[in-house]
Amino acid sequence: MRVLFMCTANSCRSILSEAMFNHLAPVDFEAVSSGSVPKGTVLPRSLTTLERAGISIKGLSSKGSDAFEDCPPDIVITVCDKAAGESCPIYFGSAIKSHWGLADPSDVEGDEAEVEAAFDETLARIKQRCQAFFGIPFGTITRDEIKRELDRVGTL
Repeated sequence: MRVLFMCTANSCRSILSEAMFNHLAPVDFEAVSSGSVPKGTVLPRSLTTLERAGISIKGLSSKGSDAFEDCPPDIVITVCDKAAGESCPIYFGSAIKSHWGLADPSDVEGDEAEVEAAFDETLARIKQRCQAFFGIPFGTITRDEIKRELDRVGTL
């Protein structure tokens, strides 16, 4: 199963989500990420947050959704409010869509410790949601039930 985490810039929350998901994922699950208006670079603080947590940053990059045109995802999860209101590209077709809104830790103003704490809290929330995602019995429930479960996970 392929999951696409989508945000506006694809430099922070969607990158953190992709990396955490893949860090925890069992066999046959893979996450990718994209942005509706990709920044083109990953926020350095996103990468250092992942490295401090012991999560690989290999292969992470800021890109648009057209990167997945030939291999569409099964599930699309938006992680910021701006992306939630945008329609997913047509080639995502039958992908199940859900919204897991996250406050943007890169918007936090304060000293180094406060900004670092915001990134750590965001990563912890993503971890909690990914762990709940992997508890969904995908092979035994309907598509509508999967959608409801994904939406529930987005409230954690």
